[in-house]
Amino acid sequence: MSIDANKVLARAYFTAFLARDAAWWQRHIAPDFVRHDPGLTFAVRGPEGVARLGEVLHGGVTGMKLPIEEVIAEGDRVLVRLRFQGRHTGDLMGLPASDRSIDIAVMDLFRIVDGRLVEHWALLDNLGLLKQVGALPA
Repeated sequence: MSIDANKVLARAYFTAFLARDAAWWQRHIAPDFVRHDPGLTFAVRGPEGVARLGEVLHGGVTGMKLPIEEVIAEGDRVLVRLRFQGRHTGDLMGLPASDRSIDIAVMDLFRIVDGRLVEHWALLDNLGLLKQVGALPA
């Protein structure tokens, strides 16, 4: 795939994630896909892992938005800089609902092979998240 096509695919991932589009995940996420994310307490592998991640995040955050700020690509890698926004209204990986707004920075690096996402490195401002929901002092 071209670099531009890879960028389109990476952007589409976030649209599909917000829509919980399992059919998109089956078409565009490789069965052996893995997300490297030190902030998670569970493994995200394949389309099923992305579905589980969606359940966790959508279950804890309402009005979720993922505005993309920048997309950079080279070879088979695409870096997406975005925001994770919403309201913390449910359990979020052990954090009880605070009804507070969340707005944190995220950097996602994808590796794409043959038009499918095969690997994902995620870095989120988890410290900022904990402060925003009141789990840590601001």
